[in-house]
Amino acid sequence: MVPPEGRRSVRMAAPAKVNLFLRVLAREAGGYHQIETLFQALELADSLEVSRRTRKGIALEVQGIPLGPPDENLAYRAAEAFLTRGRVEEGVEIVLTKRIPVQAGLGGGSSDAAATLRALATLFPGVLEPWEISALAGGLGSDVSFFLSPSPTALAWGRGERLLALPPLPSAPVLLAVPPEGVSTAWAYGVLARRREGAPPAGAAAGYRLEDFASWDCVARLAGNDFQEVVLAEFPRLARLSAALLDTAPRLALLAGSGGALFAVYGGEEEARAAKEALESAFPGVRWLATRSRERMPEPELSGGEAP
Repeated sequence: MVPPEGRRSVRMAAPAKVNLFLRVLAREAGGYHQIETLFQALELADSLEVSRRTRKGIALEVQGIPLGPPDENLAYRAAEAFLTRGRVEEGVEIVLTKRIPVQAGLGGGSSDAAATLRALATLFPGVLEPWEISALAGGLGSDVSFFLSPSPTALAWGRGERLLALPPLPSAPVLLAVPPEGVSTAWAYGVLARRREGAPPAGAAAGYRLEDFASWDCVARLAGNDFQEVVLAEFPRLARLSAALLDTAPRLALLAGSGGALFAVYGGEEEARAAKEALESAFPGVRWLATRSRERMPEPELSGGEAP
């Protein structure tokens, strides 16, 4: 199978995400928790270049942030799942440039996996049906399905694989506070589960209406994160950061996913810039990243060249 010229290599942006609200519901018999959440993609992104090669196997090079062994990387695992399911006889080379902080609740690994699946679907057109790619995404992680969504704003249920793409919110400035200590997702779920022992299982909220997500003011009324209280109680610096962010009068400010980053959404660039300048000197050692919410998801960028 030889692709048309111009499809030898694909570049993909892999955006970060925040959860504008996140509710952790009852735990399944298998140990996983159901969730109810509103995802929002950000301009902050990793980048991947994925190329076909004639010899089998996956070569992964990671730049920017050191990670663990290649076969534990979600981009590698996504490529392995795609090539295996599609019975592809060729291999791929992946160059992954990391910009999204790890163990921060920003979904970097899941986004890398989704970007890899999209790149491979472009490099090997027709090998897998869209539903097969969606099934692979669900098996790789709870957030991966969102990054395949056509919209940067999406409501999700289940383990995050049941999605309703929403009309995108207007792009808004977002300030991320990333302390040096990360927070393990498994740890956060464990602490939350222990806190809830003996309490009735949390259930889904009453039905939402499309107008509930029509503006940032509407979304701010729904904002909340079930992990926030338990994570901030265990990490005093995060609690101080959260209070300081709220003092800058954002539209909303929350823990990002299960932590350990926090984020704030502002009404304008000047407010975000002033908040960043004020907080940088007050919290040395914390990374402050200015970005924006996305109004559209990234698309694959094709480039040509002879097969290696």
